[in-house]
Amino acid sequence: MYNKITIIGNLGTDPEMRYMPSGDAVTGFSVATNRRYRTRDGEQRDETEWFRVNAWGRLAETTNQYLQKGRLVYVEGSLSSRSWVGQDGQTRFSNEIRAQEVKFLSGSGDTGGFGAGAAGPDGPPAGDDEDDLPW
Repeated sequence: MYNKITIIGNLGTDPEMRYMPSGDAVTGFSVATNRRYRTRDGEQRDETEWFRVNAWGRLAETTNQYLQKGRLVYVEGSLSSRSWVGQDGQTRFSNEIRAQEVKFLSGSGDTGGFGAGAAGPDGPPAGDDEDDLPW
């Protein structure tokens, strides 16, 4: 079986780096992707899809150091979807990507000067459970 997703979007939050009990770094951030389309009636609409991204190891450290809210990024990894019931009784959904590669597509101030940034094959270390993430 094969689970791979590629997205290009803007960071909706600044990255947050944490350390697992084992000492391994994990950085989480959200990315918004946008799609513009026309309805049958000719009305133009915008649709935004949000993804939660987790980067591990060296990739976690690099993304935490260089990314910030608003930056355009390319993210490649595996997708997992979760649902849960919130305190208000409503069912919530989350699309989460375990990043295997992150490329910085815009520099600070959107100058484009940063070019391709971090890339790495680091995944979560064996034995660490995603459910133990601190957020």
